[in-house]
Amino acid sequence: MTYTDFIEKTLLETSKIALANFGKVKGRIKKEDKSQVLTDTDIEIGNYVISEIKKNFPDHNIIDEEAGVVDNGSQFTWVVDPIDGTSNFAVGVVTYGIMIGLLQKNTPISGGLSLPSLKEIIIAQKEKGAFLNGKKTKVNEETDLNKVLISIGTDPNEEDPELFREQMRIVAEILLSCQNLRTSNSVFDEAMAAKGSYGGTLLFSSKIWDNVASQIIIEEAGGIFTDLLGKPVDYSNPFERTRQNFTSCAAAPVIHKKLQKIIHNTD
Repeated sequence: MTYTDFIEKTLLETSKIALANFGKVKGRIKKEDKSQVLTDTDIEIGNYVISEIKKNFPDHNIIDEEAGVVDNGSQFTWVVDPIDGTSNFAVGVVTYGIMIGLLQKNTPISGGLSLPSLKEIIIAQKEKGAFLNGKKTKVNEETDLNKVLISIGTDPNEEDPELFREQMRIVAEILLSCQNLRTSNSVFDEAMAAKGSYGGTLLFSSKIWDNVASQIIIEEAGGIFTDLLGKPVDYSNPFERTRQNFTSCAAAPVIHKKLQKIIHNTD
């Protein structure tokens, strides 16, 4: 079974689980982060994905948002977010999804995401393109920032309020420069960028499981995926990065360059 076949099959099954439980579960606040919510469905989906990985790729490593790390010493590491946008899912908002990515050493080589409520699955393989429900998909190729929607996701940062205020300054400048702003703070935004509905997407606050699948999908859809400041995302020693904050800036090349100018406050 190819990686993309496995990802697509697994996302189809986990989407069924999510839809069956949607509107029927309650969220609870995570002790370690009051901005993060957990439901029983996160755990159910995570357990299913882990069991399928162990069945099909028993020697591979696993990083799951809720279950933690399985280190088999492999060069391949699956990175799983059972539900991205759990806060949305828990209150009956449809902008949530499931993310499965695969690293080979430090490089994303395959990945997929699903939006169960839209019945959409996007999968990608390095150097083979990105596909939405079996049809090739591309990022928005519009070069005028004023003509595209940009999504931005973040969480409140009480530990560093000045950094948070600086991020909000960036949001204001981007909003003044683009057509308009959208935010679900979930995989929904990355999916909209990958299919060209949005011109780009930025994340100020995320974890490794929010990035791996998104990166390979955006890149294979013709976009550029970097950290917020335009630098390559570092996935080295991934097991040591599960608590690290990851940022991202993803868009077609011209829009990505324009977003970077705003972020760096340059003309």
